[in-house]
Amino acid sequence: MELNIGISKSDREEIAAGLGHLLADSYTLYLKTHNYHWNVEGPQFNTLHQMFETHYMELATAVDEIAERIRALGLKAPASYSAFQSLATVKEASGDETADDMIRELLLGQEAVTRTARKLMSAANTANDEPTADLLTQRMQIHEKNAWMLRSMLA
Repeated sequence: MELNIGISKSDREEIAAGLGHLLADSYTLYLKTHNYHWNVEGPQFNTLHQMFETHYMELATAVDEIAERIRALGLKAPASYSAFQSLATVKEASGDETADDMIRELLLGQEAVTRTARKLMSAANTANDEPTADLLTQRMQIHEKNAWMLRSMLA
């Protein structure tokens, strides 16, 4: 049955493509954050271990919401490591990071996801796609707050 939600097919395709990038960045940041949760060491261990868990748990929910929004727009969500790798701007962890490196890398990742969401906002607004605009606003708020907290740890 044809999808008729008041957003043209071309607008839905453009928005879904942008959401695919957001999904890839979010999933890559989730994986990186989970990696750091497992592998952080040093005097800040307990603080960082707990903070990273909070962040990756929130990201686990976010990736589901982003993928479901893509599906609600009538398109398939990217869902493989290779797809995420080709779409993401967030880089994977190297595996040799110190605790301060981890904080710095996650800060860069939070900012990258914010930029990816912000880049899509104009397409969502132009198409009167309020659900996507709302999702993007929520994502930006969370990632900007997380970036601020991580940045504060490096001061």
